[in-house]
Amino acid sequence: MLPQDTVLITDLQGMIVDLVDKKDAGDNIEVFEGLLCPGFINCHCHLELSHMKGLIPKHTGLVDFVFRVVTERHFEEQEVIAGIEKGERQMLENGIVGVGDICNNILTLAQKAEGRLSYHNFIEASGFPPDVAVLRFQRAKDIYNSYASALPDNSITPHAPYSVSPEMFRMINEFPNNNLLSIHNQETTAENEFFENASGDLLRMYEKMGIDISFFKPSHRSSLQTWLPYFTKAQSIILVHNTVTSAADIKFAKLQTVNRKLQTFFCLCPNANLYITNTLPDVQLLINQQCDIVLGTDSLASNDQLSILEEIKILQQNFPDIELETMLKWATSNGSIALQMNDDLGSFEKTKKPGIVLVSSMNGIKLTDRSKARRIL
Repeated sequence: MLPQDTVLITDLQGMIVDLVDKKDAGDNIEVFEGLLCPGFINCHCHLELSHMKGLIPKHTGLVDFVFRVVTERHFEEQEVIAGIEKGERQMLENGIVGVGDICNNILTLAQKAEGRLSYHNFIEASGFPPDVAVLRFQRAKDIYNSYASALPDNSITPHAPYSVSPEMFRMINEFPNNNLLSIHNQETTAENEFFENASGDLLRMYEKMGIDISFFKPSHRSSLQTWLPYFTKAQSIILVHNTVTSAADIKFAKLQTVNRKLQTFFCLCPNANLYITNTLPDVQLLINQQCDIVLGTDSLASNDQLSILEEIKILQQNFPDIELETMLKWATSNGSIALQMNDDLGSFEKTKKPGIVLVSSMNGIKLTDRSKARRIL
């Protein structure tokens, strides 16, 4: 937090010119009630699921939630596109300027090409049986090529450890210039149970979906410790959810980072965690272990809104000892670094154009239930 007498100077397009003391700023200073911060970075979103808002009830648990997304997401194309436009508009209104967005089709492409927000498009590859890996990966490459023909920042990324085979992990690892990745990580205890001893609720998911997993052999390690070694290059990986990530997992990830030049970011989506499983990750553990933390909204299928400020509010309610300044760093500069957008976004630095957001209705340096975020430039 900068002193209250600091004045932010920009040009008319929002480029940062300087930060100076009020006595050196000259005339015509505009004063706002609240807190000014750079635009928010949403490191994990599924914009293509915006049409599913309110369709799936809360607290179904992960298996039934995933099953319903897979079986109920197929609406008329115009309804999906209308939902995409509304979802993006909501992010804009809530002060979001950069997004890491998961893509399983090309339906968000036209909206993104309008250039209202900065996107990194994570083209999601999935398919747990090894014999579908080649076909499914080719489909992901076709979607990737469509995005790459119109937008600059794209990669092919694994959906989750329980939905990607070792063969597909290797293809993702070897895909050229695939240096920024995202993965749904350790969202429930069932995920760890599956890899540790081939038990738990994920077995019911495969049965419901008619997926033969007779080939599967447990690694006898946690989910993270099973999948992370597949990545052998100098990649940045955003681990999403981390609801049941342990200190041992974090230690393992740090060893991989040292040995293989991986960079890991831990993305929190607390409203989605509460929506699906009514469970939150051990955020204090992540802080104590000095993890690089970022924030995401997940989708409107698993959230009531696409607002990074609402994610911060939930964290403040459940972890009151975490300072607002720390959470704002997760929401801005950390997120911009994770999505490799920090040349232009994430902080008030000269020549950057990060967007300026006003957070209002605060109680000192705490958010209130009435606090809102509004993009003012």
